[in-house]
Amino acid sequence: MYGIGNVKSARLPLIQIPTTAGTGSEVTPISIVTTGATTKMGVVSPQLYADIAILDAELTVGLPAKVTAATGIDAMVHAIEAYTTRLKKNPLSDTLARQALGLLANNLVTACEDGKNLQARQAMLLGSMLAGQSFANAPCAAVHALAYPIGGIFHVPHGLSNSLVLPHVLRFNLPEAVVLYAELAEIVAPDAQGSVEARATALIAAMEQMASQVGIETQLSQVGIAASDLDRLADDAMLQTRLLTNNPREVSRADARAIYAAAL
Repeated sequence: MYGIGNVKSARLPLIQIPTTAGTGSEVTPISIVTTGATTKMGVVSPQLYADIAILDAELTVGLPAKVTAATGIDAMVHAIEAYTTRLKKNPLSDTLARQALGLLANNLVTACEDGKNLQARQAMLLGSMLAGQSFANAPCAAVHALAYPIGGIFHVPHGLSNSLVLPHVLRFNLPEAVVLYAELAEIVAPDAQGSVEARATALIAAMEQMASQVGIETQLSQVGIAASDLDRLADDAMLQTRLLTNNPREVSRADARAIYAAAL
């Protein structure tokens, strides 16, 4: 069943209830399965769309602040990558991504600092779900491609893996996605002014500041990754063709290694 569209059989009714505000998997056709000590595989199939998704903020109240932060940034990455994806970007996914990003950006810090704030928690769940619907229609790209080896090899949580490489992939993508990043800056960094380039850079700075503000690691070296690991990470990242093909700028192995080096 691994891969895209390889599930052929019917299934029982499916109700999904997320307990983190991150993946949005309750509304996507994608499941990521741990297949070995350092490997994960994806199953992508319409059969994975739930019949009912239930978003209950009370089920996320006990989530530690760092997990809330990492999963929340993961959801923001879904929205950012869906909005800038190369092949399947469309008006519906754009609308979902922008709405998701607004909910997430405006509530992440509150949810981390006051974990019992049900209004913030519910906004995060809704934002995560909308981001999930967005990237289900307009798939993720290089941030996720480079994050997967970090999680697979070093067992770093997925959301944190995304956050660690996010600003560096965004900088790499600037030549091809600067206008779209400037548009998203209106949501995440509404005070940003100036040229398109300046506003796009403000988006990246805002995402970096948010990661620092919520107290998660911001460098690969902080999660046990050394310079000697970069070649292996780059090799593994290049295997993520399902994701890399969606990136607004083509990523070579040398590019991937340079992004990891910048994140070190």
